[in-house]
Amino acid sequence: MDIYDMSFKKVYSALVAKAERKGRTKEEVDEIIIWLTGYRQEDLDQDISYGDFFRNAPQMNPARKLIKGSICGIKVEDIEDPLMQDIRYLDKMVDELAKGKPMEKILRVSEPQDSKSLNLS
Repeated sequence: MDIYDMSFKKVYSALVAKAERKGRTKEEVDEIIIWLTGYRQEDLDQDISYGDFFRNAPQMNPARKLIKGSICGIKVEDIEDPLMQDIRYLDKMVDELAKGKPMEKILRVSEPQDSKSLNLS
C-alpha cells in the first residue's frame, strides 16, 4: 500500500503521536494541518485516504513553498510530484514541531515590518 492509499486517520494519529512524544500537542499538529491545507478543525475527522485528504484540500497555503529542507533524505523543494510534495511539506512541518521549533517559524509567519509593530512598551 502506498502513502496515497493509507487512511488519513491512521497517518494523522502517527503525526500526533510523534509530536506528543517530543512534548508537543495535538492542537499544534492541528494548527499546522489547518494552516497548510485550509481545512477547518471539524474536517480533521475525515475517513478518507491520505491522498484524497490533500487532493480535496480547500486551499493549500501558498506560503508552503517557503518550506525548505530534507525529509527522508530528499529536499522537499526538489520533489516533482505536487501531491507528494504537499504530503512531505506536512511531514517536514511536524518534524520541525517535534524538534522544538516555535510555531511562528513552522508556520512561516513573516517578521514584523518595523519596530512600531513590535509593541515594545
